[in-house]
Amino acid sequence: MLRTLTLAVLLATAGLPALAQTQRVRIGATPGPHAQILEAVKPIAAKKGIDLQVVEFSDYVVPNEALSSGELEANSFQHQPYLDNQKADRGYKIESVAQTVNFPMGVYSKRHKSFDAVPAGGTVAIPNDPTNGGRALLLLQDKGLLKLKPDVGFKPSVADITENPKRLRIIEVDAAQTPRSLDDVDAAAVNTNYATAAGLKPGDAILKEDPKGPYVNVIAVRSADKDKPWVRTLVESYRSPEVKAFIETKFGGAVITSW
Repeated sequence: MLRTLTLAVLLATAGLPALAQTQRVRIGATPGPHAQILEAVKPIAAKKGIDLQVVEFSDYVVPNEALSSGELEANSFQHQPYLDNQKADRGYKIESVAQTVNFPMGVYSKRHKSFDAVPAGGTVAIPNDPTNGGRALLLLQDKGLLKLKPDVGFKPSVADITENPKRLRIIEVDAAQTPRSLDDVDAAAVNTNYATAAGLKPGDAILKEDPKGPYVNVIAVRSADKDKPWVRTLVESYRSPEVKAFIETKFGGAVITSW
């Protein structure tokens, strides 16, 4: 009788889904929309057997290091060009497993109502990392404010500026500090997650990036984990109708879903 009962229990357990037992997934994010969206993902993931624990980081560098070292199981804060640059520079074995949302970059000012009002020789702060700094320079080029060398790709630097008719002084600062720099510069290019966290409204940007190109954000995991069942479940939870509705209601078009 005991052997029969044991066999019955084993057969029943074998029929359970892979995530029948709750699995902890620590996921890194920057404060603001990224973290807020993940909080909306939490209850959906919980129903699918994932205990999603959101860990916030105040900069763009540490989340990939924490993921690579095993302090996290995933992160959700960066677009593909930034991840590619980090992998090339630091040798991380990290891969994106899904696209999430896009945050069109904006240029903000506390001094001027439009970029036309920025004087010749005015100061413009941009992020100091290659991908987001390059993104800011491409935005300025798209708006006709400067020209860059041909074929610079998605990571141009200040050294690639070939024409600067307003003689703008480009100041590079940490991406998380760009909102604070607004007290000291004529304008600053600010990623939407940092703009929102600082109380800036994307609709108030004096220049705004078109929601195009490669800057859709991604969920990243270690390469060794990319095919594990919990990864698929995490992606399904994030890219759910409930989360899409939350994003559209919460952010009013400042954050654009990729699904």
